Amino acid sequence: MTLKLGYKASAEQFGPQELLDLAVLAEAKGFDSVWVSDHYQPFRHTDGHAPFSLSWLGAATQRTSRVTLGTSVLTPTFRYHPSVVAQAFATLDRLAPGRLILGVGTGESMNEVPVTGMEWPEFKVRFGRLRESVELMRKLWKEDFVTFEGEYFQTRDVTLYDKPAAGTVPIYVGASGEVAARFAGRVADGFICTSGKGMELYSEKLLPAVREGAQKAGRDYDGIVKTIEMKVSYDHDRARAMEDTKLWVPLALPAEDKAGVEDPRELEKRAKAIEDQAHRRWLVSDDPDEHLEQLRPYLELGFRELIFHSPTGRQDRFLELYSEEILPRLRERFS
Repeated sequence: MTLKLGYKASAEQFGPQELLDLAVLAEAKGFDSVWVSDHYQPFRHTDGHAPFSLSWLGAATQRTSRVTLGTSVLTPTFRYHPSVVAQAFATLDRLAPGRLILGVGTGESMNEVPVTGMEWPEFKVRFGRLRESVELMRKLWKEDFVTFEGEYFQTRDVTLYDKPAAGTVPIYVGASGEVAARFAGRVADGFICTSGKGMELYSEKLLPAVREGAQKAGRDYDGIVKTIEMKVSYDHDRARAMEDTKLWVPLALPAEDKAGVEDPRELEKRAKAIEDQAHRRWLVSDDPDEHLEQLRPYLELGFRELIFHSPTGRQDRFLELYSEEILPRLRERFS
């Protein structure tokens, strides 16, 4: 499978116009794809951003001409109805045929509860809603007058009149645990996870779960695109690279310290206490050879689409350095 190297447009860090300009620059610098999160709230209140991903992607279809555009990830099950997400991505695909990927996940309470006032359900319910949403969206992309009677979602004789140009949009399932990873293996075109959580999570749990799901469904494991968001802080100045990670210190919080926190101000407050540990989730480097060695284990596990997320406020510098010093080396060594 072809190696693809993508750029994560950091929607929690930049406003929509600046983020769009960075996407255009990433394409010009040779990245293969541009991915954006779909958060209603950022991880920190101070200087935070959270542009609407679907509007932003519409603009990106017209400002770029080559890169794949995707969500990493969007939750199509609470503040959105999957029928609306299906319509949105069908329209986006019409604007940029063959260049869209819908990355989906079970969601985070901070992006759903404050918006809807709902009670955050247990994982079993969240997963059930995701499973139904994938089935419904694919039906809407391929069929007319769809009546869907699910436990969580229903439609009645609904037709999506502007279907995707190629008949469907690839769906990648994001997972941090084995249940969702097995689901990705059963039904998804691709699987998405994030780096920096210990290699044994990927080698012993997530990827084997994807394989298990694929085998039980009679699918080709190698045909499922294994995608990972790589948290990288690369700069010729190592001290600068370390300092940059502090903006994203909430990522270093233990899961129990983030669970149920739905206010960015509170999350920022909790993260402040572990600011000196911010770098733990990032591959920090000032040397291209060292950095390739940091990336190598993920590639050797079979990840073939790497989405690079840099924490720096100087994204133009990151894109310049990475396109000149890292992307060519990765393609030469691992393609």
